Amino acid sequence: MTRDRRTVLADAALSVLADGGMRALTHRAVDAAAGLPTGTTSAYLRTRKALLTALAVRLVELDQTELREAAGRAPLPPGAGPDELADALARFSEARLTGEGRRRTLARYACAVESVHQPELREVLVPRENAARDAVRAVLAAHGAADPDGRTVTLLACVDGLVFERLTGQAGAGGLRAEIRALVDAALRP
Repeated sequence: MTRDRRTVLADAALSVLADGGMRALTHRAVDAAAGLPTGTTSAYLRTRKALLTALAVRLVELDQTELREAAGRAPLPPGAGPDELADALARFSEARLTGEGRRRTLARYACAVESVHQPELREVLVPRENAARDAVRAVLAAHGAADPDGRTVTLLACVDGLVFERLTGQAGAGGLRAEIRALVDAALRP
């Protein structure tokens, strides 16, 4: 089964953004990346806003699929403790720093910055509830975290910060798992 044209264009836009940044994202560049005739992107996604929105919708779709698959491949077992949680978060973070995960992470951060100026992107990129977030919350709650909802949000934001630092070369490559374990321990403090 072939992907529909809008999905092809959104995937190509994601690649252009990941490879070249926000300035490189043009209708013409997306046409070239998709291997389609000049003007195709403009015919389907007339404005830059429409292009960015389609890209963000596709990015969220890919992220949600990744989260579901990660939960299915290596779910946190019932009764999981801080070590298992740190391991799961480290695996997920490492996946965001390599291969296609890295490319999507670059695009996600570029879209997040752009959403400051384009609120409609913010609506698309708003964090969604998902099984992975619920699993983190369950571990924190089971191990006595004060305010497990708030601590889950803070823990995941801190892990995201570690990913950002490594992605932008502001931190060394090693020690990710140990840093995440320290964040888990902090989330569990009374």
